[in-house]
Amino acid sequence: MQWVLELFNSDSAAAAIVTLALVATVGIALGSIRIYGVSLGVAGVLFSGLLFGHIGLGLNEHVLEFAREFGLILFVYTIGLQVGPGFISSLRRDGLPLNLMAAGIVLLGTAVTIGIVFLGGVEVPAAVGLFSGATTNTPSLAAAQSALRDILGPEDPLTKLPGLGYAVAYPFGVIGIILTMLFARLVFRVDLAHEAEVFAAAQKRDRKELIRMNMEVQNANLSGMALKDIPLLEGSGVVISRVMHEDEVQVAQPDTVLQKGDVLLAVGTESALKKLCVLVGCKSAKDLITHPSTITSKRLVITNKSATGKTLEELDFLSRYEVNITRLRRAGVELTTGQNVELHYGDSVLAVGEAENIDRVADIVGNSTKRLDHPEIIPMFLGIVLGVIVGSWPFHLPGVPAPVKLGLAGGPLLVAIILSRIGQIGPITWYMPASANFIVREVGITLFLAAVGLRAGDMFVETLLQGDGFYWMAVASLITLLPLLIIAFIGRIFLKVNYLNLCGLLAGSMTDPPALAFACNATGNDTPTVAYATVYPLTMILRVLCAQLMVLLFMR
Repeated sequence: MQWVLELFNSDSAAAAIVTLALVATVGIALGSIRIYGVSLGVAGVLFSGLLFGHIGLGLNEHVLEFAREFGLILFVYTIGLQVGPGFISSLRRDGLPLNLMAAGIVLLGTAVTIGIVFLGGVEVPAAVGLFSGATTNTPSLAAAQSALRDILGPEDPLTKLPGLGYAVAYPFGVIGIILTMLFARLVFRVDLAHEAEVFAAAQKRDRKELIRMNMEVQNANLSGMALKDIPLLEGSGVVISRVMHEDEVQVAQPDTVLQKGDVLLAVGTESALKKLCVLVGCKSAKDLITHPSTITSKRLVITNKSATGKTLEELDFLSRYEVNITRLRRAGVELTTGQNVELHYGDSVLAVGEAENIDRVADIVGNSTKRLDHPEIIPMFLGIVLGVIVGSWPFHLPGVPAPVKLGLAGGPLLVAIILSRIGQIGPITWYMPASANFIVREVGITLFLAAVGLRAGDMFVETLLQGDGFYWMAVASLITLLPLLIIAFIGRIFLKVNYLNLCGLLAGSMTDPPALAFACNATGNDTPTVAYATVYPLTMILRVLCAQLMVLLFMR
């Protein structure tokens, strides 16, 4: 067995791989242990690294730095791809109050951290680690460490402090969010059943779900008029997919001429369909979906690059194949279509027409779920290259004495958000299947946390037992609790936020999946995930920026 000991004590690539894999395996197993429904999750890898680092199982400094930085890049880049498509929409009217409250939690936490530096005597590197751990946000830890290495150099002992602070603060970071939810429920005497009913009613009022409606042409003024000339139709978001004339169903065309007694099958929101129905005539008891005809419908997935980036008008399926595209689903949201709608890789559309014509359209758009599940490797590495370049670009901010860099955390994150919003540039598609995104993201964060833990492990026990570890725990609890309690009370008392939304907001403002899982279990439904997903993108970016700015402003 001597050769096994020699393997761990060598500087070989094999030793590095075995050590990182062992730390990851033990850490993931540790993170999967649940106590009262709460687990460490991937943060268990950090504590595993601290353990192995403490017992002297280390790695070459250059290997650790590469594993840490490369893991960080993979993690933040895939996070950007994930949140990018929904980032702008999350800031719109419906999500604006929630995002303002989430931003308030982030900024209040930053203010408390700065207060701990100047009033509590905690060094900036340790404070930003406490900020990250107390808010259970690993990307902000990565951003702070990256900024510190740019200022101090990778060998400086101070670069270990953020990892130590994160590890000390993290456990209460998870517990503190849950305690805040329970405290708010107790203080405000929340009736969960009533809150769920109120939320469901509000969702029903605001939901713009697409439905079908069959309507009969009774308006004599529409007789002899082409579909494209119907008043109110253009810009209404309603799509006419089928027309029945004299008991024969056909695909609706812009030039289809209507006659009194015809039946139309329209797709749109309930309010828009009601307005159109008043104009057209009345609802029809006939259902064109079930009426015997050769017209059918089929879901098609856009996987052919020759079709992506083109509008429905350019593809002209309607006049070429008599196939009408009536619905489009993108990023989980279903929309009606118009001729100016541009197709993106991974979109799914509902095609209506003759079966053989739909098959021809399917050949054009691809419709290959196998291809959709196959990740594009070139865009991923090209995006990483662009992200590193952007992250290394120095720029000046007012009041900041030295040039600022987004670093290896901020650069790839920003680039991924932009590219995922663009969707496609020429033949390159910035799309990554959800399964591929998840595995790359998890590998990245696992490498990063394993490297951070191994590097800081030799100081962790000493800091906790002989140094300022327990004092750090105490002040970190303030970073966790004060912002959450303040915003929870403001949201509930002044803004009248539903308790289910409030729980999702608190978990999302900390980007903490364990807290979200607890909220869903405690409330008995998945309603908190709506608010969580709404505030997650902005919160993630703000925490990364705040961590870096604290280092850049107060370490110089």
